[in-house]
Amino acid sequence: MLGAIIGDIVGSPYEFDINSIKTTEFPLFTEKSVFTDDSIMTLAVAEGLMSGYGDKEKSRKEIVKAMQRWGLKYPYAGYGYRFKDWLSQENPQPYNSYGNGSAMRVSSAAWLYNTLEAVERYAEISAAVSHNHPEGIKGAKSTAVAIFIARQGGGKNEIKQHIMSKYGYNLNQTCNEIRHYCHYVESCQETVPQAMTAFLEGDSFEQVIRLAVSLGSDSDTVAAIAGSIAEAYYGIPDDIKIIAMSKLDTDLVEILNRFYMFLHT
Repeated sequence: MLGAIIGDIVGSPYEFDINSIKTTEFPLFTEKSVFTDDSIMTLAVAEGLMSGYGDKEKSRKEIVKAMQRWGLKYPYAGYGYRFKDWLSQENPQPYNSYGNGSAMRVSSAAWLYNTLEAVERYAEISAAVSHNHPEGIKGAKSTAVAIFIARQGGGKNEIKQHIMSKYGYNLNQTCNEIRHYCHYVESCQETVPQAMTAFLEGDSFEQVIRLAVSLGSDSDTVAAIAGSIAEAYYGIPDDIKIIAMSKLDTDLVEILNRFYMFLHT
């Protein structure tokens, strides 16, 4: 899950077309590298899934509760207009979104559950509370499945073939090909394949993050999705982990630590 947060922080200075950087040669962390809504919602979903562990309906309710609580605590983190409205509703309802928010926040489901069926089930629950469009759900499920296969020791070719055959994403392009036409876009159907391509092409955790940012799309979110898969495949270098953790507020670090303790109980 920390991989998603690192991707978010590293990609944050390069979000939107005006800030995009079409190269992998850039400082990994700067003073402008900050956590955004991607990190906050990743941690909120993790908290909700822990609170509702093993119970589908309770998990759904706890995810909504956690997302609203943390979203309102950090109201200026960069939420989309409709999601920001969802955060403040008394009885929030899904609004048929296919935005990539469902994919960037899902990583904890792939670590908390140990069967492909359960991972898909809880990934869908985490998406459908707001992003219940089929593409929004597909983005979350495919990301969680890629993470799960990676953490189970699956190779890149296995991940690629599974995702292409089950979810229909085109993963046959290269990052250079994508970078040529890529621009800022927030849909799952465009950005999830971009993130997965960066993962498949990168040769280390850091290189995956750099490739994801260099595509010039929704940089923080694409890097968050790519980073969440890369963590399961490569692990995270200690130096990168330390810097990223230093950029999180204490209350967010507390959720992250609680999550990793939960995994080992």
